Amino acid sequence: MRTPRPRPTVARRLLSALATLAVLAVLGVVNRPIVAYGAGVYHEFSINRQSYKERHGHWAMLPVPKGFQVNAIHAALLSTGKVLIIAGSGNNREDFEAGTFRTVLYDPKDDSFREVPTPTDVFCAGHTFLPNGNLLVAGGTKSYEVLEKDITHAAGVMKIKNESAVGGPRTFPKGTRLTGRDGRVYATRDDLTVPAAKVMKHGAKVMQHAGEAEVWVDAVEPGDAAIVLQPAQYRIEGLRGADARNLYGLSDKITREKQEYGGDRTSYEFDPVAERYVKTGPMVKHRWYPTLAELPSGDILAVSGLDEFGRMIPGDNERYLKDQKRWVDAPNLTRVFPTYPALHLTADDRLFFSGANSGYGSDTEGRTPGLWDLKTNRFREVPGLRDPRMTETASSVLLPPAQDQRVMIFGGGEVGESPVSTARTDIVDLTERNPRYVPGPDLPHPTRYLSTVLLPDDTVFTTGGSSGYRGGEYRGKPRSDLFNAQLYRPARNRFEPMADSTVGRNYHAEALLLADGRVITLGGDPLYDETGKNPGTFEKRIEIWSPPYLFKGDRPVITGGPEAVKRGTTVTFATPAPGRIRAARLMRPGAVTHVTDVDQRSVALDVTPGPGSVGLSIPKKKGLVPSGYYMLFLVDHDGVPSVGRWVRVR
Repeated sequence: MRTPRPRPTVARRLLSALATLAVLAVLGVVNRPIVAYGAGVYHEFSINRQSYKERHGHWAMLPVPKGFQVNAIHAALLSTGKVLIIAGSGNNREDFEAGTFRTVLYDPKDDSFREVPTPTDVFCAGHTFLPNGNLLVAGGTKSYEVLEKDITHAAGVMKIKNESAVGGPRTFPKGTRLTGRDGRVYATRDDLTVPAAKVMKHGAKVMQHAGEAEVWVDAVEPGDAAIVLQPAQYRIEGLRGADARNLYGLSDKITREKQEYGGDRTSYEFDPVAERYVKTGPMVKHRWYPTLAELPSGDILAVSGLDEFGRMIPGDNERYLKDQKRWVDAPNLTRVFPTYPALHLTADDRLFFSGANSGYGSDTEGRTPGLWDLKTNRFREVPGLRDPRMTETASSVLLPPAQDQRVMIFGGGEVGESPVSTARTDIVDLTERNPRYVPGPDLPHPTRYLSTVLLPDDTVFTTGGSSGYRGGEYRGKPRSDLFNAQLYRPARNRFEPMADSTVGRNYHAEALLLADGRVITLGGDPLYDETGKNPGTFEKRIEIWSPPYLFKGDRPVITGGPEAVKRGTTVTFATPAPGRIRAARLMRPGAVTHVTDVDQRSVALDVTPGPGSVGLSIPKKKGLVPSGYYMLFLVDHDGVPSVGRWVRVR
């Protein structure tokens, strides 16, 4: 007879259980890589299923050769189908001081890259397409910011006056010294030419107006002793007699405060055929962070920006005369805007300021949305925008189709380096007698720097951005990049989730529609790394998203048709299955920086099927269809678009 074994005591059972838990914990730690690997494999399997791609699209990393990896600050889709990627100095002071400015061309047809010589620092310039297909690029960086902690010598802007009408302009070399009445000495930072005084007749009176020019000056001696906070006059060293009386300096203040980025005056047309920058006449004013907006005539209006001394330009705008390739003042169009304001050309030839902007400017003046009449300079405010203080780093688009004249604003944050952002979207119908913003659906998260791209099926793809300033801290987390993407469907007024991206993109990020219907995403310039403690590094990877419509079977085909069309006419394009075509869209290519893209628009064309072809009616209004190059997409009943065919609207 077997003797029964004694039952374990409670203490022994407890020790055994604890030992088992310890073993399981060790096994869990040991096998964590295996578990993670398995989860990763399953995720890859899931996102590559055909059914998943048909609903959410698909992301793919573009292999970029190391020699062509640049800090993408600007991007534009050229009429050759290639993507112009402009870095300039790429927000890198060392490259700026070394004169290392970069531009790269990417060809989606064969995934090839080519370097383009870049003559000056077009970092943070403005750009827009001209009717001939050239990309006008104007402004840029003349000087980098200097932080207060790095300023050892007091500095400021000095105005040099010339009260003599004889002797012509006077030139002073860099390093020219000026002395105050208290004996403090300052030296000019650049060469300077001061025009002669002008003699002008005002009625019966003849008056003389002094010539003047401005220049940075730095104190010769370091420290705070050279700080001046009151207006003062300065004697130019080396002048004698009448010259010493007629030529002198004036300055309001000289301090050791932070010095902002300074704007440049250079202007170019980038020729997509020759693939080079062609210099034009210089801008009237130096501009950094300006917006360039096409006018109904095809000329270009430049607004806002910082001047060469880092000061906000107070509503003085200028016009590019496309036929003369030169810039002139636009004194009849005065309006203050923050930098990189989003200006959308309307069907009735006005410019609508959506409120979206990026960067600098007063926190009160010039930020209210409204319609700008270019004939009268009258600005009519548009009310109703929610979170009106959170329009900085927002994005906006003219919703498809452009005939509806509805503009949508997405996200944004408070002015400056604020950690506060919004998930708000609002929509305004500009055809209403008294237009006002009304609520749209919220974004999944509060978002700054959101990229918004029009697609040929009348949806809007939104991707990237972050909740915090430059991807930084948000609600206790050190990084706030957002990887979710979504489609906005105007007809249903709702967002639908798409596949998540794998690259975080915030400040200095771009996204563009390609002629093959895909979306390319570039850039990203976080302030800090993933820990939130060390400086961030610029994101050089490029990712491309294929929308769901590319996984739904064969695409319509355009087999023939004219290369140029006129507004107000009906033109014929060949297609083997005309009965399949539900819609046609003329899509203007994007030119984007700082999530500001005033070029992209989608124009609906009336479709008339014919034997082996479709007749397409081009709208008459210039403000609806500005002259230039467009991608023509034919769209079938399932929302599947053809490959875009380049067409010029004359």
